[in-house]
Amino acid sequence: MTQIALKTEKLTIQFGGLKAVNEFDIEIKSGMIFGLIGPNGAGKTTVFNMLTGVYQPTSGSIIGFNKNLVGLKPFQITHAGFARTFQNIRLFKNLTVLQNLQVAMDQNPKHKKFGLLSTLIKTAKLLESEGEKTAECLSILKIFNLDSRAEEIASNLPYGDQRRLEIARAIATGSRLLLLDEPAAGMNSKETASLMHTIKDVRKIFDATVLLIEHDMKLVMGICERIAVLDYGVKIAEGTPSEIQKNPRVIEAYLGKAATNDQAR
Repeated sequence: MTQIALKTEKLTIQFGGLKAVNEFDIEIKSGMIFGLIGPNGAGKTTVFNMLTGVYQPTSGSIIGFNKNLVGLKPFQITHAGFARTFQNIRLFKNLTVLQNLQVAMDQNPKHKKFGLLSTLIKTAKLLESEGEKTAECLSILKIFNLDSRAEEIASNLPYGDQRRLEIARAIATGSRLLLLDEPAAGMNSKETASLMHTIKDVRKIFDATVLLIEHDMKLVMGICERIAVLDYGVKIAEGTPSEIQKNPRVIEAYLGKAATNDQAR
């Protein structure tokens, strides 16, 4: 039986008199690539912020890998297997590519944590653990074709490589579910095509589940197995890419009623 990676029921957040997201339901099976789309201001990033503990919902539930995530802090949700990227790149830009992953690896629950004394005197076990983590970071970078740039400062990478480094860093936390917030933003067509292959590889190699927000419809329709559509904080549709492309409510949300009427003629 396929495990459910993420399930929300009636997920709602209210800011004053405004319901930014209203009774949002979603169910994502483990191993799926799932898209969340909608016009600007539809509430997509607000959903991500609730899923990752940046915002606490006003009501509703979030279950990730059979664990209740409501009320948890962001670092606790990371330890539960969730990691995200952002619309605006948030790398440690003055650290090297390798160091970016090493910082993330410290959040990986499979690696033993050491106390202050062990850290100060550099015990043999600590040094062995650090060596293992570095080797694992380098193996992740190799998958993303970034191993040759391991010692470069992150801010010196080309834009597309910085985007891929963000995903690699999320993987290094031990994430089982990646939340990618507009990963193709600012990319050219060649970089976007490469990103599509990267996301597919990540799912296969790391047995990861992917939930992504994206405005590039070619990317969304090309890799997502299922898509949900938000408009003004309400889910107006969910289905396969072909179903979403034909849905009148989705067409209306993006293009207005005139487009829906033209399609009906």
